[in-house]
Amino acid sequence: MTDEVKRPDETSPSRDTIGNLPATTAAEPEVVEVRRGMFGQPDTGDTSGYDGLVRAIAMPAPSERPFGGEFDLVADAFTGALALAGRTFDEAVEKVVVDRDEITFYVRRDAIVDACRAFRDDPDLRFELLSGVSGVHFPHDTGRELHALYHLLSITHNRRVRLEVTAPDADPHIPSVVEVYPTADWHERETWDFFGIVFDGHPALTRIEMPDDWPGHPQRKDYPLGGIDVEYKGAVIHPPETRRSYN
Repeated sequence: MTDEVKRPDETSPSRDTIGNLPATTAAEPEVVEVRRGMFGQPDTGDTSGYDGLVRAIAMPAPSERPFGGEFDLVADAFTGALALAGRTFDEAVEKVVVDRDEITFYVRRDAIVDACRAFRDDPDLRFELLSGVSGVHFPHDTGRELHALYHLLSITHNRRVRLEVTAPDADPHIPSVVEVYPTADWHERETWDFFGIVFDGHPALTRIEMPDDWPGHPQRKDYPLGGIDVEYKGAVIHPPETRRSYN
């Protein structure tokens, strides 16, 4: 025996408060992009001075049971609620990721409405509040470039989960969940406005931040950085693409 203190990654996993082991992963993280420079913008000058920075953009690997903590209870209740809706768990869910003490269910887009209804209505789940719908654009995630994320809160059980749905750039359609969570109304409009995800069945999918005649969706990563001169107290701040480069 030795009194040497081991690093956390050298020790056996400890059990949580209800006796479950932490979630395990089935594979290495999926690298979807190698980003160069501070902001990863390839077609304009890098004005940050960090144009030599190189880092991999990786998605967390899928997790296997046990997920740990109350996550297994949530997954079991979700499986049962889906069965009542006529779906199996594997039909509705692509994978589950537990990362940074948060759980994300990657839901197939044709099942998102049933999934939200299950999380809202099942008494063992009772996620009454959809606090937001947000978008992400991963141009290098081929066939899954557009991601929509749904943040759910159970006031009854004091739990949070995240649902994630993907769609390709070539077919950017995801069913709207406004009929289940009315709070999704403005959030889906904002995600459409900024990322171009079309939420089928939304009662009024129009822009909410940008002018109605604005071309494109400005938070996509393939959207140009420049385009508008900004005037500030008499000085003009030119678009980033027209500034000098440190390369």
